[in-house]
Amino acid sequence: MRKSPWAGVSLVFFTFVQSSLGLNNGLAVTPQMGWNPYNAFSCTTGQSQYESNANAVVSLGLKALGYDYVNLQVDCGWQGTARNSSGGFTWNTEAIPDGIPALVEFVHSLGLKFGFYSDGGFFACDSVGGTGGFLGSLGFEIEDAATFASWGGDYLKYDNCFSVSSTDFVDFNPPIEIEPHYIAMSNALAATGRPILFSACEWGVQDPARWPASAIANSWRIANDIGPPPSWANLFRIINQLVPITGFAGPGGWNDLDLLEVGNDGLTMAEQQTHFAFWAAAKSPLLISTDLTTISEEALAILTNKGVIALNQDPLGRSIAFKRRYTNDHDVWAGPLADGSMVAVVIEMDDVARSITFDLSDVGLTSATATNVITGAKLGTLTNSYTSAFEAHGSLVLRLSNLVTAPEPTFTFYDAAGEGNILAGGASTRIVNDTITVVGFVGDGGTLEFTDVNGGDSGGTLLLSLDYINADVTESNTDCSNCRVALMSVNNGPAVEVQMPLSGQSWDILFSGYLVSLSGFKPGTTNTILISNPSGFTPDCYRH
Repeated sequence: MRKSPWAGVSLVFFTFVQSSLGLNNGLAVTPQMGWNPYNAFSCTTGQSQYESNANAVVSLGLKALGYDYVNLQVDCGWQGTARNSSGGFTWNTEAIPDGIPALVEFVHSLGLKFGFYSDGGFFACDSVGGTGGFLGSLGFEIEDAATFASWGGDYLKYDNCFSVSSTDFVDFNPPIEIEPHYIAMSNALAATGRPILFSACEWGVQDPARWPASAIANSWRIANDIGPPPSWANLFRIINQLVPITGFAGPGGWNDLDLLEVGNDGLTMAEQQTHFAFWAAAKSPLLISTDLTTISEEALAILTNKGVIALNQDPLGRSIAFKRRYTNDHDVWAGPLADGSMVAVVIEMDDVARSITFDLSDVGLTSATATNVITGAKLGTLTNSYTSAFEAHGSLVLRLSNLVTAPEPTFTFYDAAGEGNILAGGASTRIVNDTITVVGFVGDGGTLEFTDVNGGDSGGTLLLSLDYINADVTESNTDCSNCRVALMSVNNGPAVEVQMPLSGQSWDILFSGYLVSLSGFKPGTTNTILISNPSGFTPDCYRH
């Protein structure tokens, strides 16, 4: 911990080497872009909707911007419910009366690529509670990959329904390893000899970034669905789940935050802008999923913003990373770009319109030349901070160049299990990976109190750096989805709420360098910090 007027987030949050293990098929060197019908049409997309939206991809100028994959009835409905007499894959003849080969030819004639959807289970996903009976590819990987290739497929999205058994529809905690299902289809696609982009849709189950999925697929879903219907709560859940895995993505293999909801009901225009900008800067695939024949001018303007798209397609291929959270206020994320500049994304986490001050120290800088990526406005040289107006759940995206770095902060660390600290109400220690001791079961009656904390010569407000473990992953929305809340009180003063996102999906993965400022310190070494939560558990604490 240190006393500081700024939060120097030059601390390394994770030391993962930038991935160079992207699937070796020459595809997705930058994140894929395209159109996908599911959020607009669910499982009822028909041939006319495919064709009209494919035409719109071209006529609205989206193809020229890089949206060139048109994915076939993604997530359900295009498949038949029985294989042909030779065991081959079939299609829904009511939905696709002219047949799949004709539809593929039509899409290709527009200069677009064509994407298939299947499932690594006994059946595919549906919107009727698992009763649709649509074909899955489990056990038929070689045959189905060959069929998709022979029909001219350029893309395969591979889902995860019925992966355990023919009666287990959706299982977020399967008793089997699902990775082999994706390896089998990845190998089958490679064996066809046709370049087919492979998109793994395992909903983030079993932490695919750490398989690593980059050796298997060109992208992998990191979380449960964004919708439909979309909501700000869904965005918050997915953002938190991305925090520990930004370093696993890179050219050829990307963290997939799910389909875009821009253009659909459920999010305000400001929320749609934040959604699109964050997805782009995080290097997620950008897959439009709205009816392009009825899209509003405002939504289309978001999707066609060249500056934001350029962030997504930056050849360096580095995702933004989590830098600072001001609980119930705003988030700061940032990452490097190929030309040596930096992108910083500030997200208004409160549902109010107001001004927010972005401290450059939160991204390790004292000054930089800034451009507002969304508006294109040149902001000149920023020194120390920049204050901007935000809409409720809005965002500020800055391209920063001529970077002047701040000195790295230094901290004095106090182990949570250190002698003299007070554990009460069920809080207890455990050893992680035979190397470190953490304190868990803090909250819900349990408390951890650090004692003899040095407040320096003058006390006041100090900057703390926290190391913790939180594997409380969830597929649904809660008050703090994919994060835990700690209440922190200095010298029995008012408690400060601290939202701490996932460190990983297992209780042996450490998050290092979560920064929070606390006030109320006295000079000298007689200070205390009490960590609690009366209504839930905090993360397991290693040190601060």
